[in-house]
Amino acid sequence: MSKATDRTILKVLDGATIFPPPIWMMRQAGRYLPEYRATRQRAGGFLDLCYNPDLATEVTLQPIDRYGFDAAILFSDILVIPDALGQKVEFSQGEGPLLPELDLDKIASVDPRVVLDRLRPVFDAVSQIRRSLPDETTLLGFCGAPWTVATYMVAGRGTSDQGPARKAALTDPERFSRLIDVIVAASIEYLSEQFRSGADAVQIFDTWAGVLDAAQFQRWVIEPTRRIVAGVRQLIPGARIIGFPKGSYGFLQRFAAETGVNAVGLDWTVPLDRVRSILPAGMAVQGALDPMRVVTGGQCLDDGVDAILRDLGQGPLIFNLGHGITPDANPDHVAQMIQRVRAATLVNP
Repeated sequence: MSKATDRTILKVLDGATIFPPPIWMMRQAGRYLPEYRATRQRAGGFLDLCYNPDLATEVTLQPIDRYGFDAAILFSDILVIPDALGQKVEFSQGEGPLLPELDLDKIASVDPRVVLDRLRPVFDAVSQIRRSLPDETTLLGFCGAPWTVATYMVAGRGTSDQGPARKAALTDPERFSRLIDVIVAASIEYLSEQFRSGADAVQIFDTWAGVLDAAQFQRWVIEPTRRIVAGVRQLIPGARIIGFPKGSYGFLQRFAAETGVNAVGLDWTVPLDRVRSILPAGMAVQGALDPMRVVTGGQCLDDGVDAILRDLGQGPLIFNLGHGITPDANPDHVAQMIQRVRAATLVNP
């Protein structure tokens, strides 16, 4: 019988090199799957789906049932934190998330325990998913990184360059720092409770890290991430944490060295042949496949898979995309990718 010690992704996060590498996919439970779209239609609103433990479990398990990924990732959203803090989030068809004007004094007064109470359906889903998964399948939780979450809280929506948040951080850094502090505190409690509920590891998504200069990256990406990692491990000793600062190859060495994460996620723009040389010896890496290759399929997809396995497979590697799979991806191409990874033979780069 399989045991938790057979969860290959946890072994990789602890520094082991396994080949072929374990594989999962960001946004693997999502709009590219017809079964997800059917469940989404039943749920009503998007957050209704996130806050319904039965339905969140159902969509989390769909890609496991279909493909047998080595990890399931909790179906939720990075914006449940501001929603729980009282900045209510709505999802408008074709527009993405919409948030009211930020009332910093109001959200700063919210006790983190209240946040946990409001997010109880998420933790119930984590427990239910863990009970439903095969023993050997890793369960990943996650949160949005403080900088990325703050960009939505300040602008009230997603923007192309996160200009409103960048301006706020530069013109009133003390106030912006107060916002980051609130998100850090809530994220520590949120991730820790995910671990207590059954998550094996977590990922911190910093989708908008790449829009910052060096000084701002240090202040708003590295430092908050370091504080979250330290805070979670104070409550959950040995917690395994993946950091994904998208678009930040130029700062990746500092991020890996200073935050304390077990692994770094790579977007598809990184030079594969240089990544290992800038990271701490034995650190796990994850990702790097361009999601557009999954849309395209065929030889283009095979070539992308092969390049990652050739250049990164000699060290601890979790195979993944360089960002989330897109809604226009063909599910058959996902199967092609998985087959290519699992049939691979390790060769010298």
